[in-house]
Amino acid sequence: MLKTIKILFVCLMMMTSCKEENKTQAVNETKGRDSIQPNIIYIMADDLTTQAISAYGGIYKDIAPTPNIDRLADEGMLFQDVLCTNAICGPSRASILTGTYSNKNGYYKNESGGKFDKSQWTFPQEFQKNGYQTSLFGKWHLGTVPQGFDNFKYHNSAGQQGNYWDPIYNENGRDIKEKGYATNLSTDFAINWLESGRKKEAPFMMLLQYKAPHRSWQPETKYEQLWEDIEMPYPATFDDDYKGREKTAGDTEMTMDYFSRRDMKYAEPKNLKGKEKLAWAFYGAKKDEIVQPDGMSAQEGKKWRYQTYIKDYLACVKSVDDNVGRILDYLDENNLTENTMIVLTSDQGFYLGDHGFFDKRFIYEESLRMPFIVKYPKKIKSKTINEDIITNIDFAPTLLDLADINTEQKMQGKSFKSILMGNTPKDWQQAMYYHYYEFPYWHHVQPHYGIRTQKYTLAHFYYNIDLWELYDLEKDPQQMNNIINDEAYSDTISDLKMQLTGLMKKYENNKSLEEFRVITDKDFGSIVDQKDDEMSVKDILNKE
Repeated sequence: MLKTIKILFVCLMMMTSCKEENKTQAVNETKGRDSIQPNIIYIMADDLTTQAISAYGGIYKDIAPTPNIDRLADEGMLFQDVLCTNAICGPSRASILTGTYSNKNGYYKNESGGKFDKSQWTFPQEFQKNGYQTSLFGKWHLGTVPQGFDNFKYHNSAGQQGNYWDPIYNENGRDIKEKGYATNLSTDFAINWLESGRKKEAPFMMLLQYKAPHRSWQPETKYEQLWEDIEMPYPATFDDDYKGREKTAGDTEMTMDYFSRRDMKYAEPKNLKGKEKLAWAFYGAKKDEIVQPDGMSAQEGKKWRYQTYIKDYLACVKSVDDNVGRILDYLDENNLTENTMIVLTSDQGFYLGDHGFFDKRFIYEESLRMPFIVKYPKKIKSKTINEDIITNIDFAPTLLDLADINTEQKMQGKSFKSILMGNTPKDWQQAMYYHYYEFPYWHHVQPHYGIRTQKYTLAHFYYNIDLWELYDLEKDPQQMNNIINDEAYSDTISDLKMQLTGLMKKYENNKSLEEFRVITDKDFGSIVDQKDDEMSVKDILNKE
């Protein structure tokens, strides 16, 4: 009897041990799944703005919806206040890669801005060093060879702006001309790499950076006539008269009057070559060169140019949205969705007729705000919206943090991983510093710096003028009323100027105006060494 009891006791202990072992194994497996580093797909469209994404609302949301980008927002987090530190293509890309301001990474401007210093640390290098497979497809626009990528294939024509149709790509050091539409092609390269260009056992980090919807807004053939029979709505500020801002917003070359024949899709005469061809195509981009059909009044011509522009721009966005859908479908079909984080953003915002403008550059909201949507099913709750101030120098530290990659590299940006998880730190930034340097080419926007809080925008325009502007974003969200001389805001102005000085010191950019002007005037060189027809556009536009 005693022997039987002992046997039963031993069996019971063994069963308990087995259960505990199985439980421990299950817990460890769960921990293992949770600790797996995420795959990351960073999608950046060039000059894509929140006004063109239906998830952000706006006047085009029902006419030109973006269902695939909206799906990212529906299944992840949409950010309302992600801001660009220098709203122009190359400098923004440099800040995103390095986590630093232009004055630290040395890339201040597009025109005569030179090449990005490839000896600098960038976040893809850190991913690569830590076992990630890395790739880049689409637009690079920084001049030097991309660093930190196992594979790359980037636009390498028209000063690295790239062409919409039959573009030339640099594939791992070799130029190749491809046949087709650039937005589709860049996605083809990305999916081919996901399918057969990587080792399936290691995590990956991919940059997919579309040329679209950058100027000259050439839609895919199937979308060329998409909205031919309707009149697109006009932004509320379309007929802005720039009162109180005559020498800043009112003195640019980015209004509806500055579209060229190429922008307006005029049929080019045959047999034109070289500079003669470019001079014809870019007629309209200089003052007093108005492109419009005969017989139209000035207002009719303005509206006609806007209609042509907005339909082409949104049609280019339509193809971007289609290709975001292709990426989402691939992830779903290959069981990669759960552990893949997708970021959708742009290099800055853009004007879609707002204030009568196209292009970007200003500290004003439409160009300052970047679309930013993140989907990561394992960590980020669906249908969430964030309104914290975040800047493009915060991207690099955040991506590394989410991948659990520790680095000794000093960045000026801060990780907002906890914000993505739904918890904003008590000491999170309440203001951001902005600085734009390029003048006068392109678009004749005065260099300026400023501070943006959730309630105010204060800016100092300084190149050949010395003017301050203040906007109360709660009372005047469209920024039509410059209240810098309103006595009721004198204390606010003093406080904002003090905060601004503090930020300029923090980011090591507290220079004199004369030192800032030197940066604007300095020729840092060309972004590319080889010359082509597009490189002489500046000469044509500057010729009197």
